[in-house]
Amino acid sequence: QVQLVESGGGLVQSGGSLRLSCAVSGRTFSMYAMGWLRQAPGKEREFVAGISRSGDKTYVADSVKGRFTISRDNAKNTVYLQMNSLKPEDTAVYYCALKYILRSDYVPASTADFGFWGQGTQVTVSS
Repeated sequence: QVQLVESGGGLVQSGGSLRLSCAVSGRTFSMYAMGWLRQAPGKEREFVAGISRSGDKTYVADSVKGRFTISRDNAKNTVYLQMNSLKPEDTAVYYCALKYILRSDYVPASTADFGFWGQGTQVTVSS
């Protein structure tokens, strides 16, 4: 069974940066479109960013556009989320998520697009 292990979360001041990583087990990483979701206390899980199987197409939510960048390294079975100019409202548990897909140009664009996600990593942004 595939496993997703997120890392890189922590406490950072407003305006700071963090880089999240997600290592995916198994030999079929290149068959997954990947993404990041987040869930703040008392709120529903929301979409943050998605990336196609090859990594040439990405999509990010309007709330993080211009600040967050998603990328992947298929040789390392890892997907990343670079987060810059962090704000207190970015505080949440961040989840790595995947979708098995045959289309190489498919980019996930909503929470409902994903079928599986990891345990999450906490990101806390202080004001």
